Amino acid sequence: MEKEVYFIGVDVGSGSARAALVDQKGHVCSTSVKEIQTWKPKVDFYEQSSNDIWNCCEYVIKNVVQGVDPISIKGIGFDATCSLVALDKQFNPLAVSDSYNNEQNIIMWMDHRAQAEADFINNTNHEILKYVGGKVSLEMEIPKLLWLKKHSINWSEFGYFFDLPDFLTWKATGSLSRSLCSLVCKWNYECSVDGKQGWNVDYLKKVGLEDLIEGNFKKIGDKVLMPGEHCGGLSPEVAKVLGLLPNTPVATSIIDAHAGGLGMIGTDGDGIDKEMSTRLGLICGTSTCHMAVNKKAVMVQGVWGPYFSAMVPNMWLNEAGQSASGMLLDHVISSHPAGIELLKKYSTGEVRNHLRDLMTIMAKNQGLFDISLLTKDFHMWPDYHGNRSPLADSLMKGMISGLSISKNEENLAVLYLATLQGLCYGTRHIVDALVLAGYDPFKSLLICGGITKDPLFVQIQADTTGLSIMKPHEKDSVLVGAAILGACASKYFKNMDEAIQNMGGKADVIRPNLNIKSFHDKKYNVFLKMFQDQLVYRSLMK
Repeated sequence: MEKEVYFIGVDVGSGSARAALVDQKGHVCSTSVKEIQTWKPKVDFYEQSSNDIWNCCEYVIKNVVQGVDPISIKGIGFDATCSLVALDKQFNPLAVSDSYNNEQNIIMWMDHRAQAEADFINNTNHEILKYVGGKVSLEMEIPKLLWLKKHSINWSEFGYFFDLPDFLTWKATGSLSRSLCSLVCKWNYECSVDGKQGWNVDYLKKVGLEDLIEGNFKKIGDKVLMPGEHCGGLSPEVAKVLGLLPNTPVATSIIDAHAGGLGMIGTDGDGIDKEMSTRLGLICGTSTCHMAVNKKAVMVQGVWGPYFSAMVPNMWLNEAGQSASGMLLDHVISSHPAGIELLKKYSTGEVRNHLRDLMTIMAKNQGLFDISLLTKDFHMWPDYHGNRSPLADSLMKGMISGLSISKNEENLAVLYLATLQGLCYGTRHIVDALVLAGYDPFKSLLICGGITKDPLFVQIQADTTGLSIMKPHEKDSVLVGAAILGACASKYFKNMDEAIQNMGGKADVIRPNLNIKSFHDKKYNVFLKMFQDQLVYRSLMK
């Protein structure tokens, strides 16, 4: 009889830390979650605490290993949001704004303070920017570091900067290694088509961060490993706290969305092509990330990458996304008069269920064969928090056409539906950009995350793109992806590909309703016209 084998996956999202105990077949055996504290000291500023986050990680890991023989836990993998962690020269937290509270030492990914710095960097037109779709996003780390240099009185006191996933592996093992995933995707670290790899000294000098070169890049990392590589073993101190064995293998980390892509990419769906490059992964949470891999490097204007081996070894990754998706849906409900009243009685999930039921009744009363037809004269451009892809324009705003004086639940239902559709048209916009740039047509979408609990969102994604959706049986693909890293580091599987295939699991397949495709084609044309109109307004107001 085969002995029990488990891996731990740890995911630090925008609002919580989670852990899962995962077996060698990719089944999630137990999970735990702990909420993270966030500060918002100014408009567009979002900060967190690395101490708080690590304490939350310890809490959730201890929960999932209760009653489990530590010898059966073969490896641990971490993923997290691409947030910037700042420490002093003694590895203590150091404040990242004029709060002067050293507990507020993380600039979150969604923080938008570094707009001017991103603009300055983009105006250099440095050659390395071609690997981020032509321009950096203010959500990336180099603009944030430049902001700190310009605005922080502590700049000379900073000793180390980590992407949050790499901070977690350092806390677990003491290793100062960094993940190729984090560095190439968010730090403009070079890993290019012609084989160059390393920090681009000319780029750092040109943007004014030449002091990061000192000490062989000590502050930002000089040892770089691929996701899933063994980065070290659990330190004796951490192992004792967690109730695990010292030197339990810890994997080089990955960004949270990339963990979701990794957890889904090997999923098996009935009748669905298994070739990785035919699948587009959607990791849908506060924001949505769209992950595509290819054997060749494809440059896509307005889409990040191509990044070599940033998610799947020896494949090029392109990363697109939407800055606000789950966050936008919550906002639409909580800011509407009818939504405010509903939230007094129900949870957000129950409100969404109520709105779906209401839409069904409304469509039936109006003699419509599909719910989507309710928005024939109601249209939304959903970039309330800027456009991440494929426009790469953080100044884009949300737009709505079709407003009325009504403030009842039916009005909220139509607004909510239009928001779902707008997000799905955003996916189609990204798909079109990838294919136009050189990707072969996609054959399926892989989908996971909180929003996917809404079956209407999933169906509309299929209907608007005309692609089948694969929804993994394991709901926590991000945690499975993190556990796959741990499995790879443990050498239980011979390589990452074998771990992906063995732990990917099965998926339900949701087929597109082609009867509604022509309606969505028309709405998609309106969608494209809306952002073009917004650019005209911007020009007129100059």
